[in-house]
Amino acid sequence: MPLIWFPIALLGVWRVTHLLVAEDGPWDGVARLREAAGTGFWGKLLDCFSCLSLWVSVPFALALGGSWPEHALLWPALSGGAILIERIAPTETKPAEKTEPAPAPYFEEPSTMEEADVLLRR
Repeated sequence: MPLIWFPIALLGVWRVTHLLVAEDGPWDGVARLREAAGTGFWGKLLDCFSCLSLWVSVPFALALGGSWPEHALLWPALSGGAILIERIAPTETKPAEKTEPAPAPYFEEPSTMEEADVLLRR
C-alpha cells in the first residue's frame, strides 16, 4: 500500500461519515434516509459521528490493506482519524466559536488585600 492512499482514504471516511450524519444531501435524500431510519439502531447510528465512522471505515480499510493485519489496523486508524478531523475542523453545522477552548473551570475571588491596595514595603 503506497503511503499516499492513507490520507486520501482518511478524507474519504470523514466525508462520507459527515455526509450521512450532518448534511441533507442532494435533493434532501440523506435527510430522508435519516428520517426513515427512525429512532432505533439505524437512527442512532446515523446520529453518532464516532459510531458511524467506525462502520464507514470498514470498506476503506478492506480496499487499502493487503493482509488481515493491515485491515485490522487500518479500520480503527481511519475511524480515529476521521473523528479527529471532525473535532478539529469547523463546519456549517458546527460553528467556529464552538471549537474554541472552554473557559477555565475555576474562578478566583479577589483577595481583600488586593482590594485594599495595601503597601507592604517602602
